[in-house]
Amino acid sequence: MSSTAELGDVLRALSQLRTGVDELYGRYGDVAVVRRIENDLQRLEIDVSELSTAVPGPPRQRSGTSTVNTANRGMSTQRESGQRDIIEVPDTPYDPSWWQGVDDEGVGGQSPRND
Repeated sequence: MSSTAELGDVLRALSQLRTGVDELYGRYGDVAVVRRIENDLQRLEIDVSELSTAVPGPPRQRSGTSTVNTANRGMSTQRESGQRDIIEVPDTPYDPSWWQGVDDEGVGGQSPRND
């Protein structure tokens, strides 16, 4: 597929998203969540516009892909060669000494008392 055809596909998808976002504005009004979606869509439109003027590089496989392997609760990462590494993440608790003197988020600070 040529880059022109690929950009055409993306532009059509963005047009459909624009229609959907306009419908969200009609249904929910000018609320924060719809504004964030609108902002995301505008960012995509800007990026595609910039991409349409860029010169395509040689085709290559996406790198840096990572997925969670829920079967063994490890992380599966993909190398550029397409080969996967499994990184085991243990289910055992962390050493409690790592957390001594650290405040819990969401609970509020536990400042020392001078009673």
